[in-house]
Amino acid sequence: MSFAKAAEELHVTPAAISQQVKALEEHLGVALFKRLPRGLLLTDAGRACLPKLGESFDGLASAVQDVRAMDSTGVLTVSVMPSLAAKRLLPALHRFQDKHPDIDLHIAASTRSVDFRYDDVDVAIRYGFGDWPGLQVELLSEEEIFPVCSPALLQGADPLKTPDDLRSHTLIHDLFWKTRFVGRFPDWDSWLAEEGVTGVDASRGLGLHPTEMVLDAAVAGRGVALGRSVLVKNDLDAGLLVRPFARTIRLEFA
Repeated sequence: MSFAKAAEELHVTPAAISQQVKALEEHLGVALFKRLPRGLLLTDAGRACLPKLGESFDGLASAVQDVRAMDSTGVLTVSVMPSLAAKRLLPALHRFQDKHPDIDLHIAASTRSVDFRYDDVDVAIRYGFGDWPGLQVELLSEEEIFPVCSPALLQGADPLKTPDDLRSHTLIHDLFWKTRFVGRFPDWDSWLAEEGVTGVDASRGLGLHPTEMVLDAAVAGRGVALGRSVLVKNDLDAGLLVRPFARTIRLEFA
């Protein structure tokens, strides 16, 4: 019984409420309120329609609550690069599922660009500069690259103690980055140059694709790989891989 209180609840002005009610009364051809000096009273027509309108508004409020509840449950589809899915997302799935048991998580491994207008994807995790116009972009992590290998290579007949010792070990090359981002992604040539190492043929070695195969080969002791900090974190923490040298290269991409 107050346009002012109604306006406060709806976050509009009292004048806007008054105009809407006046337009509604003109549309219906009846008066709904009696305007009094100290407030409002419902007319007979207003009292007659109030119960059913109340039921309708309650139903509308209930429907809105149902929609909001659906928005917090259901399926969350994440498109992510295969290497990140295998090395970081899958090992962490249990934490997400424990925290959000009502959400069914779907992970789609892909490297292609996502078109949110047509693809059934809620979130995409991609690698690059973050310059994707029209999208909300958040930086998850910057990256560094550095040599990694099995702890077993630090011992044996040709122990890996200094960068010069790489002459006696197989270099593992990531063919995906080597071919897709020619000249923009650090490779063994650039790392050896940064370290000042000569006499190591960086064109030789074991070439693998995809990236997760590169790291699996390093874990198996098949050679020394250049590991991206985000992807090798779990293997380093578990002691499956070690960093034989301290030299790192900060990556442009993230």
